[in-house]
Amino acid sequence: MASISRDGGGRRRIQFIGADGKRRAIRLGKVPQRVADSVCCKVEALAAASHAKTPWDTETAAWVGGLDATLYAKLAAVGLVPKREDTGTPTAPTTLGGFMGQYIGGRTDVGPRTKNNMEQASGNLVRFLGADKPLNDISPGDADAFRLHLLGRLGENTVRRHLGRCRQFFRAAVRRRLIQENPFADLRGITVKGSSPDRIFFVTREMAAAVLEACPDPEWQLIFALSRFGGLRCPSEHLALRLIDIDWERDRLTVHSPKTKKYEGKESRVVPIFPELKPYLEAVWFAAEPGTEYVINRYRDTNSNLRTQLQRILKRAGLEPWPKLFQNLRSTRETELSAEYPIHVVCAWIGNSPRVAQAHYLQVTETDFQRAATTRGAECGAPAASQAAQNQAQPRSAVNRDDTHTGRNPLFGKGLRPLTANRGETLRMVVIPPAGLEPATPGLGNRCSIH
Repeated sequence: MASISRDGGGRRRIQFIGADGKRRAIRLGKVPQRVADSVCCKVEALAAASHAKTPWDTETAAWVGGLDATLYAKLAAVGLVPKREDTGTPTAPTTLGGFMGQYIGGRTDVGPRTKNNMEQASGNLVRFLGADKPLNDISPGDADAFRLHLLGRLGENTVRRHLGRCRQFFRAAVRRRLIQENPFADLRGITVKGSSPDRIFFVTREMAAAVLEACPDPEWQLIFALSRFGGLRCPSEHLALRLIDIDWERDRLTVHSPKTKKYEGKESRVVPIFPELKPYLEAVWFAAEPGTEYVINRYRDTNSNLRTQLQRILKRAGLEPWPKLFQNLRSTRETELSAEYPIHVVCAWIGNSPRVAQAHYLQVTETDFQRAATTRGAECGAPAASQAAQNQAQPRSAVNRDDTHTGRNPLFGKGLRPLTANRGETLRMVVIPPAGLEPATPGLGNRCSIH
């Protein structure tokens, strides 16, 4: 509860108990009683939210958002509202640029690549709206305009990722009580979709052999082999791989994943040393100097742009670059493995979930079509696919003495024997039960048990 006390000269102050159990006071100065009552009511609501550690209600949040700098500073001094960012001007509201820098700088729980992605989304938003735009002036209409701005410049999935990041930024601003509502909250269709057909590509083994032949040294061959035959994420998982992570006795690799380490139990995974990968791993292993820690050493510099270098290697190999250079390699390997092993095993090796694999990795290949066409024909005993199609189109006839019009031997092996007709004969099909040890019962022949 909050109460109003009167000081000399018509001055008023509001007293309340803070979340730490101590009595606090807010001096309002000379104000009318109705103003003091209004402020006292809102102080009660703020104090109750502070005690319960719950968000403010909409009315209270709107009231705080409209406060002048003087009363806001008094509330902040007693811990009822967060202190406003110091932008050099005491009365200035929090700006978009100031908030973005503070938020991203404070995210010490994410890796460098995630922070870089945040900075890209933030940079695009700040350039579009302006760094000095007050945070609480950004509207849902601004979010819509930003989306249209991005669609004219970036791919659809990249736009979706940027908008998802922006919704995350403003959700944090709401939780910090810097704004009342998230302008990106109502945007629909910002979930990243599965890979578009024009960006799906299967890197065949013949193509992989050509690339490996064009690689400049054993380390680059291993980088490519780890992606194509190991399914590792490049470059994060390649650069994290150490010599002590190689278990030659059991033919296994311990792969450390910076991308998933924030999830419990996902810091690393164990991957087989596949036969296709083994010779390239051995070449680097035996060439390593004593005391070497990491498997990849020549290309650890942050200035080593592996994507650009792979494009040069593809050109040297006489190949056109595929849409997503390293992700397509990983996708190809998961597709290959899923044809041989259960999906839960494949996902454990690749380091994703069945849902993600289905949406972004698994492909339908030309081999799948060929196997489907030839396997079915072989099961039916057809000499060729065309003959199988012809046989399927024609109605069956009782050419063979063991055939019926409903299929080959449908009852054979179930204790029943079909009567067969000679060519040119017409015979009504009657199922005759097999003879048993007991004498036949007249009139019940067709209903006796076969067991």
